[in-house]
Amino acid sequence: MIATYQGYWQEMEKLYADRDGTGANLKKYAASAALKNATADAKRTHDRGLLNIGDVRVSEPTVTKYDAKGEIPNATVSSCLDISQWQTVDADTKKPVTLPSNRLTKYLITSTLEKWPEGWRVTRDNPQGKPC
Repeated sequence: MIATYQGYWQEMEKLYADRDGTGANLKKYAASAALKNATADAKRTHDRGLLNIGDVRVSEPTVTKYDAKGEIPNATVSSCLDISQWQTVDADTKKPVTLPSNRLTKYLITSTLEKWPEGWRVTRDNPQGKPC
């Protein structure tokens, strides 16, 4: 499950760095709202002529809740998401764009994962708005 979560963020890096989004295989790691929201947000970013390049780091991913008894086994994973090395750049020039100086670049996030027939999938992200 943690490997799926980490793979999800690696594929997110690829999705946002690729203008047409074909370089990522996010469906292998995400489904439902997480897949829909990430795909739509990356498209909005690309439609504005922007890319995100660099590294997304996930620190201390921890399973904070696990339910194997329901119809669909699920878990909540909490981590510190570090996007300080994930740079927003102009898609054509690759020059960095100016972003708000007060934005959080290291923050707590919780994600819901569900066990689908194909394996674990991230189905929802919930940034906590708190630095870590």
